[in-house]
Amino acid sequence: MQINSLIQARFALWVTLLALVVILLGAYVRLSDAGLGCPDWPGCYGKLIVPSSEAEIASANTIYPHRPLETDKAWKEMVHRYLASTLGLCILALAVIALRRRDQAGQPLLVPWTLALLVALQGALGMWTVTLQVKPIIVTAHLLGGLATIALLWILTLKLYSPSINPYVIYHNRRLLWLSRFGVVILLMQILLGGWTSTNYAAIGCTDFPTCHSGQWWPTLAMKEAFTLWHGTDINFEYGILSAEARTTIHMMHRLGALATALYLSILCITLYRIGRATITHKMAWVIGLLLSLQVGLGITNVLGHLPLPIAVAHNGVAALLLLTLLTLNWQLKRAYTMG
Repeated sequence: MQINSLIQARFALWVTLLALVVILLGAYVRLSDAGLGCPDWPGCYGKLIVPSSEAEIASANTIYPHRPLETDKAWKEMVHRYLASTLGLCILALAVIALRRRDQAGQPLLVPWTLALLVALQGALGMWTVTLQVKPIIVTAHLLGGLATIALLWILTLKLYSPSINPYVIYHNRRLLWLSRFGVVILLMQILLGGWTSTNYAAIGCTDFPTCHSGQWWPTLAMKEAFTLWHGTDINFEYGILSAEARTTIHMMHRLGALATALYLSILCITLYRIGRATITHKMAWVIGLLLSLQVGLGITNVLGHLPLPIAVAHNGVAALLLLTLLTLNWQLKRAYTMG
Protein backbone atom coordinates (compact mmCIF):
# COMPACT_ATOMS: atom_id res chain seq x y z
CA MET A 1 0.00 0.00 0.00
CA GLN A 2 1.33 3.40 -0.98
CA ILE A 3 1.52 5.82 1.97
CA ASN A 4 1.50 9.51 1.12
CA SER A 5 3.25 12.27 3.06
CA LEU A 6 0.15 13.48 4.88
CA ILE A 7 -0.75 10.02 6.20
CA GLN A 8 2.86 9.51 7.31
CA ALA A 9 2.86 12.87 9.10
CA ARG A 10 -0.44 12.12 10.85
CA PHE A 11 0.83 8.71 11.91
CA ALA A 12 4.00 10.30 13.34
CA LEU A 13 1.83 12.76 15.28
CA TRP A 14 -0.31 9.91 16.63
CA VAL A 15 2.81 8.00 17.72
CA THR A 16 4.10 11.14 19.45
CA LEU A 17 0.87 11.36 21.44
CA LEU A 18 1.20 7.67 22.32
CA ALA A 19 4.74 8.35 23.57
CA LEU A 20 3.37 11.08 25.85
CA VAL A 21 0.85 8.60 27.28
CA VAL A 22 3.64 6.07 27.87
CA ILE A 23 5.74 8.71 29.66
CA LEU A 24 2.82 9.70 31.89
CA LEU A 25 2.00 6.08 32.65
CA GLY A 26 5.66 5.36 33.38
CA ALA A 27 5.68 8.25 35.86
CA TYR A 28 2.49 6.91 37.43
CA VAL A 29 4.00 3.43 37.80
CA ARG A 30 7.20 4.81 39.32
CA LEU A 31 5.48 7.25 41.68
CA SER A 32 2.96 4.66 42.88
CA ASP A 33 5.88 2.35 43.79
CA ALA A 34 4.85 -0.24 41.20
CA GLY A 35 8.15 -0.35 39.32
CA LEU A 36 8.81 -3.81 40.76
CA GLY A 37 5.17 -4.89 40.57
CA CYS A 38 6.48 -7.68 38.34
CA PRO A 39 9.89 -8.94 39.56
CA ASP A 40 10.76 -10.54 36.21
CA TRP A 41 10.90 -9.37 32.58
CA PRO A 42 9.31 -9.30 30.03
CA GLY A 43 6.50 -11.29 31.63
CA CYS A 44 4.98 -11.03 35.08
CA TYR A 45 5.73 -13.92 37.45
CA GLY A 46 6.47 -15.99 34.36
CA LYS A 47 3.19 -15.08 32.61
CA LEU A 48 2.36 -12.67 29.79
CA ILE A 49 -0.59 -11.45 31.84
CA VAL A 50 -0.82 -10.95 35.60
CA PRO A 51 -1.64 -14.21 37.42
CA SER A 52 -5.26 -14.17 38.55
CA SER A 53 -6.39 -17.63 39.68
CA GLU A 54 -5.64 -18.87 43.18
CA ALA A 55 -3.36 -21.58 41.79
CA GLU A 56 -1.40 -19.08 39.64
CA ILE A 57 -1.04 -16.67 42.55
CA ALA A 58 0.16 -19.44 44.86
CA SER A 59 2.67 -20.58 42.23
CA ALA A 60 3.90 -17.01 41.69
CA ASN A 61 4.42 -16.50 45.43
CA THR A 62 6.29 -19.79 45.64
CA ILE A 63 8.64 -18.87 42.78
CA TYR A 64 9.22 -15.35 44.12
CA PRO A 65 8.86 -15.67 47.92
CA HIS A 66 10.76 -12.40 48.42
CA ARG A 67 8.20 -10.56 46.27
CA PRO A 68 4.61 -11.70 46.94
CA LEU A 69 2.21 -10.76 44.16
CA GLU A 70 0.41 -7.43 44.56
CA THR A 71 -2.15 -7.57 41.77
CA ASP A 72 -2.81 -3.83 41.47
CA LYS A 73 0.89 -2.98 41.21
CA ALA A 74 1.52 -5.84 38.80
CA TRP A 75 -1.24 -4.66 36.45
CA LYS A 76 0.10 -1.10 36.50
CA GLU A 77 3.51 -2.36 35.45
CA MET A 78 2.17 -4.70 32.78
CA VAL A 79 -0.14 -2.11 31.19
CA HIS A 80 2.87 0.17 30.94
CA ARG A 81 4.84 -2.64 29.26
CA TYR A 82 2.00 -3.36 26.82
CA LEU A 83 1.76 0.29 25.77
CA ALA A 84 5.54 0.67 25.59
CA SER A 85 5.71 -2.40 23.34
CA THR A 86 2.98 -0.93 21.13
CA LEU A 87 4.97 2.29 20.92
CA GLY A 88 8.06 0.33 19.92
CA LEU A 89 6.18 -1.43 17.10
CA CYS A 90 4.79 1.91 15.87
CA ILE A 91 8.29 3.42 15.83
CA LEU A 92 9.57 0.43 13.88
CA ALA A 93 6.71 0.97 11.42
CA LEU A 94 7.76 4.61 11.02
CA ALA A 95 11.32 3.49 10.25
CA VAL A 96 10.12 0.98 7.65
CA ILE A 97 7.84 3.57 6.03
CA ALA A 98 10.73 6.02 5.87
CA LEU A 99 12.92 3.39 4.24
CA ARG A 100 10.26 2.57 1.64
CA ARG A 101 9.77 6.28 0.86
CA ARG A 102 13.48 7.16 0.88
CA ASP A 103 13.38 8.28 -2.76
CA GLN A 104 10.73 10.91 -2.00
CA ALA A 105 11.97 14.50 -1.75
CA GLY A 106 12.40 15.70 1.82
CA GLN A 107 11.85 12.24 3.33
CA PRO A 108 13.63 12.02 6.74
CA LEU A 109 15.54 8.78 7.18
CA LEU A 110 18.07 9.39 9.94
CA VAL A 111 15.54 10.40 12.61
CA PRO A 112 13.17 7.40 12.29
CA TRP A 113 16.03 4.90 12.29
CA THR A 114 17.68 6.64 15.23
CA LEU A 115 14.32 6.25 16.97
CA ALA A 116 14.31 2.54 16.16
CA LEU A 117 17.72 2.12 17.82
CA LEU A 118 16.65 4.27 20.76
CA VAL A 119 13.52 2.24 21.40
CA ALA A 120 15.65 -0.94 21.44
CA LEU A 121 17.87 0.71 24.09
CA GLN A 122 14.73 1.72 26.00
CA GLY A 123 13.64 -1.90 26.05
CA ALA A 124 16.99 -2.91 27.54
CA LEU A 125 16.77 -0.13 30.14
CA GLY A 126 13.26 -1.27 31.02
CA MET A 127 14.57 -4.78 31.60
CA TRP A 128 17.49 -3.53 33.71
CA THR A 129 15.13 -1.35 35.73
CA VAL A 130 13.51 -4.57 36.95
CA THR A 131 16.52 -6.89 37.11
CA LEU A 132 18.65 -4.28 38.90
CA GLN A 133 15.76 -3.46 41.26
CA VAL A 134 15.03 0.16 40.26
CA LYS A 135 18.65 1.27 40.43
CA PRO A 136 18.52 5.12 40.27
CA ILE A 137 21.05 5.57 37.44
CA ILE A 138 19.15 3.04 35.29
CA VAL A 139 15.71 4.45 36.05
CA THR A 140 16.95 7.99 35.38
CA ALA A 141 18.45 6.87 32.07
CA HIS A 142 15.14 5.17 31.22
CA LEU A 143 13.29 8.42 31.95
CA LEU A 144 15.68 10.44 29.79
CA GLY A 145 15.38 7.83 27.04
CA GLY A 146 11.62 8.28 27.10
CA LEU A 147 11.97 12.04 26.76
CA ALA A 148 14.52 11.61 23.97
CA THR A 149 12.04 9.33 22.21
CA ILE A 150 9.17 11.80 22.34
CA ALA A 151 11.51 14.65 21.36
CA LEU A 152 12.73 12.81 18.25
CA LEU A 153 9.17 11.78 17.39
CA TRP A 154 8.11 15.43 17.58
CA ILE A 155 11.06 16.52 15.44
CA LEU A 156 10.10 13.85 12.90
CA THR A 157 6.51 15.12 12.93
CA LEU A 158 7.68 18.69 12.33
CA LYS A 159 9.90 17.54 9.48
CA LEU A 160 7.04 15.64 7.84
CA TYR A 161 4.67 18.59 8.20
CA SER A 162 7.32 21.16 7.18
CA PRO A 163 6.12 21.68 3.57
CA SER A 164 2.88 23.14 4.95
CA ILE A 165 4.63 25.39 7.49
CA ASN A 166 5.44 28.93 6.42
CA PRO A 167 9.15 29.44 7.23
CA TYR A 168 8.71 33.22 7.45
CA VAL A 169 6.11 33.32 10.19
CA ILE A 170 8.90 33.92 12.72
CA TYR A 171 11.39 36.74 12.36
CA HIS A 172 14.79 35.18 11.61
CA ASN A 173 17.03 36.47 14.36
CA ARG A 174 20.31 34.70 15.21
CA ARG A 175 20.17 35.93 18.79
CA LEU A 176 16.76 34.35 19.35
CA LEU A 177 17.95 31.09 17.82
CA TRP A 178 20.89 30.73 20.18
CA LEU A 179 18.87 31.87 23.20
CA SER A 180 16.26 29.21 22.46
CA ARG A 181 18.90 26.51 21.92
CA PHE A 182 20.47 27.28 25.28
CA GLY A 183 16.99 27.16 26.79
CA VAL A 184 16.65 23.53 25.64
CA VAL A 185 20.02 22.69 27.22
CA ILE A 186 19.06 24.27 30.55
CA LEU A 187 15.68 22.54 30.58
CA LEU A 188 17.28 19.15 29.85
CA MET A 189 19.72 19.64 32.75
CA GLN A 190 16.81 20.44 35.05
CA ILE A 191 14.86 17.40 33.81
CA LEU A 192 17.95 15.28 34.58
CA LEU A 193 18.00 16.70 38.11
CA GLY A 194 14.28 16.01 38.41
CA GLY A 195 14.75 12.41 37.33
CA TRP A 196 17.55 11.94 39.86
CA THR A 197 15.33 13.47 42.54
CA SER A 198 12.43 11.15 41.76
CA THR A 199 14.44 7.93 41.43
CA ASN A 200 16.20 8.56 44.75
CA TYR A 201 12.89 9.25 46.52
CA ALA A 202 14.00 12.79 47.29
CA ALA A 203 10.93 14.65 45.99
CA ILE A 204 10.00 15.60 49.54
CA GLY A 205 13.58 15.80 50.80
CA CYS A 206 12.48 19.25 51.92
CA THR A 207 9.07 19.53 53.53
CA ASP A 208 8.60 23.32 53.49
CA PHE A 209 8.56 26.03 50.88
CA PRO A 210 10.37 28.34 50.25
CA THR A 211 12.48 27.11 53.17
CA CYS A 212 13.48 23.48 53.53
CA HIS A 213 12.90 22.18 57.06
CA SER A 214 11.07 24.17 59.72
CA GLY A 215 12.15 27.53 58.37
CA GLN A 216 15.68 26.39 57.55
CA TRP A 217 16.97 28.01 54.35
CA TRP A 218 20.19 26.04 53.90
CA PRO A 219 20.19 22.59 55.53
CA THR A 220 23.16 20.28 56.05
CA LEU A 221 24.18 18.82 52.70
CA ALA A 222 25.86 15.55 51.70
CA MET A 223 26.94 16.14 48.11
CA LYS A 224 29.17 13.08 47.70
CA GLU A 225 26.52 10.61 48.83
CA ALA A 226 23.75 12.41 46.98
CA PHE A 227 25.46 12.17 43.60
CA THR A 228 27.20 8.81 43.85
CA LEU A 229 26.03 7.13 40.65
CA TRP A 230 26.92 3.50 41.38
CA HIS A 231 26.12 1.64 44.60
CA GLY A 232 26.60 -1.91 43.40
CA THR A 233 24.07 -4.34 41.97
CA ASP A 234 22.90 -6.61 44.81
CA ILE A 235 20.75 -3.91 46.39
CA ASN A 236 17.01 -3.33 46.30
CA PHE A 237 16.67 0.42 45.67
CA GLU A 238 12.88 0.54 46.10
CA TYR A 239 11.96 3.38 48.48
CA GLY A 240 15.58 4.60 48.34
CA ILE A 241 18.75 3.81 50.23
CA LEU A 242 20.18 7.32 50.77
CA SER A 243 20.35 9.13 54.08
CA ALA A 244 17.98 11.98 54.87
CA GLU A 245 20.81 14.48 54.37
CA ALA A 246 21.59 13.10 50.89
CA ARG A 247 17.91 13.25 49.86
CA THR A 248 17.69 16.81 51.12
CA THR A 249 20.82 17.65 49.11
CA ILE A 250 19.31 16.30 45.89
CA HIS A 251 16.09 18.16 46.54
CA MET A 252 17.92 21.44 47.18
CA MET A 253 19.93 21.09 43.97
CA HIS A 254 16.69 20.48 42.08
CA ARG A 255 15.23 23.62 43.63
CA LEU A 256 18.25 25.69 42.64
CA GLY A 257 18.04 24.23 39.15
CA ALA A 258 14.35 25.11 38.99
CA LEU A 259 15.13 28.69 39.98
CA ALA A 260 17.82 29.00 37.30
CA THR A 261 15.57 27.40 34.67
CA ALA A 262 12.61 29.61 35.55
CA LEU A 263 14.72 32.77 35.41
CA TYR A 264 16.29 31.87 32.06
CA LEU A 265 13.06 30.80 30.39
CA SER A 266 11.33 33.92 31.70
CA ILE A 267 14.03 36.07 30.09
CA LEU A 268 13.63 34.03 26.89
CA CYS A 269 9.87 34.66 26.88
CA ILE A 270 10.33 38.40 27.38
CA THR A 271 12.97 38.54 24.65
CA LEU A 272 10.75 36.55 22.28
CA TYR A 273 7.88 38.92 22.87
CA ARG A 274 9.96 42.08 22.47
CA ILE A 275 12.02 41.26 19.38
CA GLY A 276 10.19 38.34 17.80
CA ARG A 277 8.34 40.66 15.39
CA ALA A 278 5.71 38.06 14.54
CA THR A 279 2.37 37.12 16.04
CA ILE A 280 3.25 33.43 16.31
CA THR A 281 6.46 34.28 18.18
CA HIS A 282 4.42 36.23 20.70
CA LYS A 283 2.03 33.29 21.06
CA MET A 284 4.89 30.87 21.68
CA ALA A 285 6.27 33.21 24.33
CA TRP A 286 2.90 33.06 26.08
CA VAL A 287 2.73 29.24 25.78
CA ILE A 288 6.22 28.79 27.23
CA GLY A 289 5.43 31.26 30.01
CA LEU A 290 2.16 29.53 30.92
CA LEU A 291 3.72 26.06 30.92
CA LEU A 292 6.63 27.34 33.00
CA SER A 293 4.26 28.92 35.54
CA LEU A 294 2.22 25.72 35.71
CA GLN A 295 5.36 23.63 36.21
CA VAL A 296 6.61 25.83 39.06
CA GLY A 297 3.18 25.70 40.67
CA LEU A 298 3.07 21.90 40.40
CA GLY A 299 6.54 21.62 41.93
CA ILE A 300 5.57 23.76 44.93
CA THR A 301 2.34 21.81 45.35
CA ASN A 302 4.31 18.55 45.35
CA VAL A 303 6.31 19.78 48.34
CA LEU A 304 3.45 21.33 50.32
CA GLY A 305 1.10 18.43 49.57
CA HIS A 306 3.76 15.75 50.26
CA LEU A 307 3.79 14.46 46.69
CA PRO A 308 0.13 13.88 45.74
CA LEU A 309 0.17 11.32 42.94
CA PRO A 310 -1.89 13.23 40.29
CA ILE A 311 0.21 16.38 40.81
CA ALA A 312 3.48 14.45 40.64
CA VAL A 313 2.45 12.74 37.39
CA ALA A 314 1.32 16.07 35.93
CA HIS A 315 4.73 17.53 36.85
CA ASN A 316 6.34 14.95 34.56
CA GLY A 317 3.86 15.62 31.78
CA VAL A 318 4.28 19.38 31.79
CA ALA A 319 8.06 18.95 31.68
CA ALA A 320 7.63 16.93 28.49
CA LEU A 321 5.26 19.52 26.99
CA LEU A 322 7.64 22.33 27.87
CA LEU A 323 10.46 20.47 26.12
CA LEU A 324 8.34 19.93 22.99
CA THR A 325 7.36 23.61 22.95
CA LEU A 326 10.98 24.71 23.11
CA LEU A 327 11.89 22.25 20.37
CA THR A 328 9.10 23.69 18.22
CA LEU A 329 10.45 27.18 18.79
CA ASN A 330 13.95 26.06 17.84
CA TRP A 331 12.66 24.33 14.75
CA GLN A 332 10.78 27.39 13.54
CA LEU A 333 13.62 29.79 14.32
CA LYS A 334 16.15 27.57 12.56
CA ARG A 335 13.98 27.28 9.43
CA ALA A 336 13.32 31.02 9.37
CA TYR A 337 17.02 31.81 9.85
CA THR A 338 18.16 29.28 7.24
CA MET A 339 15.63 30.32 4.63
CA GLY A 340 15.54 34.03 5.47
